[in-house]
Amino acid sequence: MKNKYRILKIAITVIILGFLLSFSLKKFGGQKITDNKISVKMNEKTPVYFIDEKDIREIVNKENPSRKVGDLNIPELEKKINALPAVDSANVYLNLNGKLNLDIKQRVPVFRLNYKGKDFYVDEKGIEFPISKTYSHPCMLVTGDVKKDEYEKLAELVDKIDKDDFSKKYFIGISKYKDSYNLLTSEGIYRVEIGDLDNIELKVKGFKTFVEKYLVFQDPQKYKMISVKHQNQIVTTLNPYFKENDSILKASHKDLVKAPVAIVKKASSTSLKPKENTKPKAVVKPKEKKKTPEKKTATKPKAKIKIE
Repeated sequence: MKNKYRILKIAITVIILGFLLSFSLKKFGGQKITDNKISVKMNEKTPVYFIDEKDIREIVNKENPSRKVGDLNIPELEKKINALPAVDSANVYLNLNGKLNLDIKQRVPVFRLNYKGKDFYVDEKGIEFPISKTYSHPCMLVTGDVKKDEYEKLAELVDKIDKDDFSKKYFIGISKYKDSYNLLTSEGIYRVEIGDLDNIELKVKGFKTFVEKYLVFQDPQKYKMISVKHQNQIVTTLNPYFKENDSILKASHKDLVKAPVAIVKKASSTSLKPKENTKPKAVVKPKEKKKTPEKKTATKPKAKIKIE
């Protein structure tokens, strides 16, 4: 008998709790999500403004016209926000007090790529996303036929440049010609050829040494290219439009005067032997002519300078 009363009490308690829960959910679902109950947070470390709080609120209102908690489809709303090209991730959730929270992380461009006349951004993960009509993020400009599988290595290169004071001062852009990468500089017209994207730190270190020990004493307009793509070697190409290079360039293009070639006649194969019984004739020696020193016509070849 006691067990029956106990079961009955449990059943009544469950019914009452179910009723109260249903009532609470109905009341909670009927609550309005007002503007002051929507919290939008941008969580990226580097401030970017491809989307703002206003854009997110418009999406929320569009997905839930009634603004009721019960009509809000949170997974669908989260999916819509994550589909935005400039959004890296989005987390949407409700508090018990009916407050809607949206934690948004935007993509941060590492470089801007111009490829076949089209411009777009690339983030640190190597993901492309379009430029914005209302916001332009300051970052390294890259041009040329860059392959998608090179995005991550290129992003690492840009990150190293941004974090190094010396590199950040000198390098303002990157271009790719055929299979070789070039760093564009802020001084002069020269570019720094680095070849592929391997051993970047060593190549930049080589250029830094060249600058500190030599280039600081030169006019930056003197060079057209400084190549550090070869290991332990720096190759420079002069700027043909720099006036001070005229004498060097003219010397490098002069044809070397050919040295005179001595012609040696071969002796005849059938030589006549003198007769044994004949008396040798007196030989009159010709007067010795004073030897005049021959003028050297061959000039010492000068070092060649590669001019592109």
